Amino acid sequence: MEKVDTMAAIATALGESGISIVRVSGERSLEIVNKIFKGKNNRRLLDIKSYSMRYGFIVERETGELLDEVLVSFMKAPKSYTTENTVEINCHGGVLAAKKVLEEVIKAGARMAEPGEFTKRAFLNGRIDLSQAEAVTDIINAKTEVSMKAAVQQSKGKVSKEINSLREDLLEIIASIEATVDYPEADLEEVTSDKASAELKKILNRIDFLLGTAEEGKIVREGLNIVIVGKPNVGKSSLLNSLIMENRAIVTDVPGTTRDVIEEYMNIGGIPVKISDTAGIRKTDNVVEKIGVEKSKEKIDNSDLIILMLDSSKKLDDEDRKIIEYVDNKKYIILLNKIDLGDKIDLDSIHELNSKFVIKTSIKLGNGLDEVKNCIKKLFFKGEVRSEDLFVTNVRHKECLIRARKNCMEALDVLKNTPAIDLASIDMRNAWTNLGKITGDTLEENIIDKIFSKFCLGK
Repeated sequence: MEKVDTMAAIATALGESGISIVRVSGERSLEIVNKIFKGKNNRRLLDIKSYSMRYGFIVERETGELLDEVLVSFMKAPKSYTTENTVEINCHGGVLAAKKVLEEVIKAGARMAEPGEFTKRAFLNGRIDLSQAEAVTDIINAKTEVSMKAAVQQSKGKVSKEINSLREDLLEIIASIEATVDYPEADLEEVTSDKASAELKKILNRIDFLLGTAEEGKIVREGLNIVIVGKPNVGKSSLLNSLIMENRAIVTDVPGTTRDVIEEYMNIGGIPVKISDTAGIRKTDNVVEKIGVEKSKEKIDNSDLIILMLDSSKKLDDEDRKIIEYVDNKKYIILLNKIDLGDKIDLDSIHELNSKFVIKTSIKLGNGLDEVKNCIKKLFFKGEVRSEDLFVTNVRHKECLIRARKNCMEALDVLKNTPAIDLASIDMRNAWTNLGKITGDTLEENIIDKIFSKFCLGK
């Protein structure tokens, strides 16, 4: 990347706080901030040592007026986040102070950074790869400790190492095939289709393993979307309030109290969960309630898990059966609520229901809540969520892996049905490229370099 400009932005959230940080990155960052800095005894910044701080003031260049009392830190290239000269101005918190300091930095010669441009420069300058850059956003947006730790693992290169290892193994096969075909007179071990297929199957198994983590990884990153459904007055709002441990939803004995979808976030064993209390699904002439029922159906269609609540003190009726039909073929658990008032439901008569996940509860008495939480963990994480596990948390990464898998399957088909095994290297190159899209490294010249370095063919 050609370093032709210096950029600046406020790196902390705007609002009341102890400090705000204005970050400046680029070749001229120290020179620019020096123009508006006044230290003790008029000391400037040009002689500041890397990884040190200096106390002083930011001044308005046009008037010489002191704007704010600050601490300025300096990180000399390449040992900085962007690998460029970086200056951070620690000023007082608050919207006005930070904006005024940034304004003076811009007037002194910097330009406003675009969204995510500091991380973008770190990527373009080779300090991190693309998957590590994407993990920065995941760290910021993490909703639980587990999701944050998983993002930190990715930012440290856990996913990148596995992807780079897969690409390296693909190159080994490609290089061997092409060397054998192009240089038959050389004293090289001949690569047969059986040997290449065996190695390729090992790569496919590893890709399948990564794809197998994608569903759980998506949940770690984005959260689990759970919807509570059922007839009016079966205890949906009471369940929401009990799970989040606060009175978020209005609870009454009047059916149809909940008219809109109520959403709250919670943490179940490290899993970030968005849980929605929906309007009771039933036929109604009330316009507002009818809209709520339609919203409930939309939430059901977009959910990861449905909690189907039934009133165990009453027999199943037509309204219950219609809801059961609507959630059929979706992932759900059944809560038989109000078990303290009776047990009149015969689930065996409903063949559509998956009775494996049936929990008898009394939300009023607080019974069964821990069982609900444990059931959710078992359904998605086999009972335990471990942040140190390798997860594919990014949809883009999953798509690249799917394309790479398809390429490998096509290569296997060629090796099985065609004597010209070098044709399989085309599909393997495509797999190598698609895997490289995850890390942002897909330069075709690397294949040529790998062939020459391994077999010394140009000697």
